[in-house]
Amino acid sequence: MVTRKITDEQLQQELNAGLGPTEIAKKYNMSRRNVQLRSARLAKKGVGHGRDVSHLVPDGYKIKGTSSLVDEFGNTKLQWVKTDTDAERQVELMRAVIDGMKSDITPVSVVPPPKKRLNEKLLNLYTVSDFHLGMLAWADESGDDWDMKIAEDLFSKWFDAAFQKAPDAGVGVVNLLGDFAHFDSLDAVTPASGHVLDADTRYQKLVRYMIRMVRRVVNMALVKHKSVRLLIVQGNHDESGMIWLAEMFNTLYDNEPRVFVDTSPDVYKMVQHGKTTLFFHHGHKARFDAIEPVMIAKFRRAFGESVYSYAHVGHLHHQKIVESRNMVVEQHRTLAAKDAYASRGGWMSGRSANVITYSAEYGEVARLTISPEMLG
Repeated sequence: MVTRKITDEQLQQELNAGLGPTEIAKKYNMSRRNVQLRSARLAKKGVGHGRDVSHLVPDGYKIKGTSSLVDEFGNTKLQWVKTDTDAERQVELMRAVIDGMKSDITPVSVVPPPKKRLNEKLLNLYTVSDFHLGMLAWADESGDDWDMKIAEDLFSKWFDAAFQKAPDAGVGVVNLLGDFAHFDSLDAVTPASGHVLDADTRYQKLVRYMIRMVRRVVNMALVKHKSVRLLIVQGNHDESGMIWLAEMFNTLYDNEPRVFVDTSPDVYKMVQHGKTTLFFHHGHKARFDAIEPVMIAKFRRAFGESVYSYAHVGHLHHQKIVESRNMVVEQHRTLAAKDAYASRGGWMSGRSANVITYSAEYGEVARLTISPEMLG
């Protein structure tokens, strides 16, 4: 039997007439679930809350509910429209912005590969986790100062030292393991919970700094390595910002065959290097103890093909390494200073970041730890 299509107007008329999802589904030969989903979408737009209030809802928002003041005859005198952010629609808008940005970006010219001899079987993993660019910290309150200028200077010095001291590997992976930015919008709050943050700058300035800093590092990596992979992992502080940042750099290096930018929408990432497989996640969706089974389930083939497996997470700002029968799971420190929240909570872990060298044949073979104190 051919399914009879129903328009939004017809669906609303049936709902106004008092028909329920089961009755509408039977009348139009639809699934009950489909009727419920269509009804929910109409409600988000503001249709069905007494009079049509859809024109009152800004794009990117949804109706959470309405409150009405009625007289003794049941006539609506006043109505309050309660809205909330519509995550699905905001992602659609973000994708549209990204597509527009990409169309205006001129890809950079190809950089000549390094002339020195490189060990093709080695991969250097440069991990910077929880950098919190845009955060403000006061030394008198939390132990160390932190602002945009200090952060950019430390980021540059750390990568300068890392590229100079790390082995001459054929592959370089620049791994920004989430929370690269301290906040994700014009308001300095965490995206999910809305916690107010100590911020040093405006969001547009933060965006300019991020682009400048990452571009410099990728260009340096091209001088050091034959091939470069850029991982920009989403964190709980910068969920949408890391999406457009990755898409932008993917377009920027579109003409550079030696650069691969991971633009997968998944918050879990993976890199294969011979018999070695590396997994990445910020740590805000799957916690440390759950990372191993999640990675095995998501990347079954890669895990099965590997002899050595390593998972990398951040989020909690302190170092923790656990080896199981399947893989080594490592939680990374941060280079960033502690903010007031961390200091008052007693989270006093040290500050450093690592360059870990992996062999295509033997797994991890070297490790370089660089702390802010070492950089002067």
